[in-house]
Amino acid sequence: MMMKPKTAYAKSGDINIAYQVFGSGSVDLVYIPGWVSNIDLMWSCPELVNFFEELGKFARVILFDKRGTGLSDRVVDFATLEERMEDITVVMDAVGSEQAILFGHSEGGSVSALFSATYPERVISLITFGIFAKRRYAEDYPWAPTDQERQQVYDMIESNWGSGEMNLESLAPSKADEPVFMEWLANYFRSGASPRAAMVLTKMNTQVDIVDILSSIKVPTLLLQRTDDIDVKIEEGAFIAEHIPGAKFVELEGNDHLFWVGNTDIVLEEMKSFILNIEPEPVYEKKLYTVMIGHLEVSEDNKLHQQLICKCVNQHQGQIASYTSQTFTATFEGPSKAVHCSTDLVHLMQEHNAKLSLGIDIKECYIRHCICEETEGFAATIFKDPMPNQIIVTQTVKNLLIGTNVSFTPYKSVFKTESGQSLLLFTIAEKPKSNTSQYKVDQDKIHANDSFLGKVLQNIDHHMSNEKFGVEMLCQEIGISERQLQRKLKSITNKSPNKLISSVRLNRAKELLLKQQHSIAEIAFQAGFTNPSYFSKCFKKEFAIKPSDLIRP
Repeated sequence: MMMKPKTAYAKSGDINIAYQVFGSGSVDLVYIPGWVSNIDLMWSCPELVNFFEELGKFARVILFDKRGTGLSDRVVDFATLEERMEDITVVMDAVGSEQAILFGHSEGGSVSALFSATYPERVISLITFGIFAKRRYAEDYPWAPTDQERQQVYDMIESNWGSGEMNLESLAPSKADEPVFMEWLANYFRSGASPRAAMVLTKMNTQVDIVDILSSIKVPTLLLQRTDDIDVKIEEGAFIAEHIPGAKFVELEGNDHLFWVGNTDIVLEEMKSFILNIEPEPVYEKKLYTVMIGHLEVSEDNKLHQQLICKCVNQHQGQIASYTSQTFTATFEGPSKAVHCSTDLVHLMQEHNAKLSLGIDIKECYIRHCICEETEGFAATIFKDPMPNQIIVTQTVKNLLIGTNVSFTPYKSVFKTESGQSLLLFTIAEKPKSNTSQYKVDQDKIHANDSFLGKVLQNIDHHMSNEKFGVEMLCQEIGISERQLQRKLKSITNKSPNKLISSVRLNRAKELLLKQQHSIAEIAFQAGFTNPSYFSKCFKKEFAIKPSDLIRP
């Protein structure tokens, strides 16, 4: 039997993602697990180890625990789909994998599908087992659980997490009479997530809806599913296959939801055959982008406004695709980046006496020039009666904003696509806290005694030059647990404590750079960075410019 591989960690923002690598195959395969996982406990299950051993004969296999589960950092809030895609990216980068096959199981199939549509240049092919497109009943997707059925799952987690009352037999009916396996499975879930984390993940799964992006998946795709799977209905796999161009759907006998039990030989044969017969890498002209369109009303020359808009879009990792005197189009590799950018833009334009109306949709765009040819109809709908300082999003965008601090209100209009499909529109009813907002510590403006955020910022400012100052010390200063601090800052700023500390330091460094009184290295040390090179890297990521760009010759 194979030995357990070494566990290593990759940094995704300030979250540590645990991963392992094994296998002697010539092609990389990243396994995206389902609901919860623990990559150490996987190696305590002989059936799973045997599956991995066979898989490793024709692939280099990369395992990881998604944030909040297993050996990765535990988090108390929803992870956005974009954050989860970033976790895949950093793990691939950490092991030097430029391209890989994605193997998504159950809930892991959702992010695998979205990643394949968003980053096709990094995906050789997509393989899934027992995945779903929605986890909540709808007339156009009647196989998903009803709200009452999901509530039963919530109640089970609340009362019986990790015990024998979890109805685990439904996941592996063929193993129901094997107490050793069933005990391992219960231990696996307990070690994969705490009851609270399991509840957060389950509620997040309930909101999953990737139906609208399926047609944008152009990579070779293999969908595997067992006929009598109780957890995910066979009709769901057939539905997904119908909506992914050229997808191969293989229906297998049996009722196990876990791929590593039951008729595993057939599963491995299908995977191996598909992997070894993939055509040479195609050149993808298009991929999935989040598209923002803006309409600007100004009473004076708008050159300044254009500069501010371009800078803000760059800070949120977007690109300007086109710009006229009154309109612009920008593209982003994820909806939360676009939404956070849009709220910042509205307030930025208000500060400069301009009115801005924005619309956000998700479309396939040409990769080379980030041009989307199908925004005209959407723009006409949004700007027919432009509402100043309003942000309108399509239902597709709304469905992919799981885990963000955004609430929505239905909009009066319905967007008709070129195919005749009707898409509901929504306005953002509550401003999400930007993940790149600037936090300037000004003692005249912040009243620490009556402001939690003010107290946090004051403490960060007080320890600005102390490179050892971090979350633990901040919690001690404020008299609050790390979990409470993370939850409060997430709700106020949509930032983790580490990200907030870094953002405050970088903004202070920016102020000092603009004063032109010290060298970049000196300012880095004053802002709590011991390595000027690392400081420059962080600065560019935060502001989309290098520190040296602010130094006048």
